[in-house]
Amino acid sequence: MGVWHRRSTRTVTGARLKRFRSNRKHQMGRTPTETLMGDTKRIMIDSRSRVKKTPALRLNQVNITDTSKNVTFRAELQDVEKNPANMDYQRRKVITRGTIIKTSKGRARVTSRPGQDGIINAVLI
Repeated sequence: MGVWHRRSTRTVTGARLKRFRSNRKHQMGRTPTETLMGDTKRIMIDSRSRVKKTPALRLNQVNITDTSKNVTFRAELQDVEKNPANMDYQRRKVITRGTIIKTSKGRARVTSRPGQDGIINAVLI
């Protein structure tokens, strides 16, 4: 069964809405992209406009910002320590926004959405 992002079939009070057309391609959704550690691998996804989405399946580089020095640099991803979004993601080492990761420069919190953006941006803790 596919994933669809369309108008609800019910009103606010709970009554059924009449269906006036079938599904459209732009209403299609997809399963979430679960980014893992490893050699860089991205896919291209066609979206509704000219812009193509490039979610990351695997990444090993991180852009880290040190807020005290106001400097951004690149570091190697070493481990996924904690994922507060989902306990299963923490066990499987899936990287999402808010994940605490261990890098070559220290611990950092992910601020980007690698399953959407295709890149990991983080802030030093």
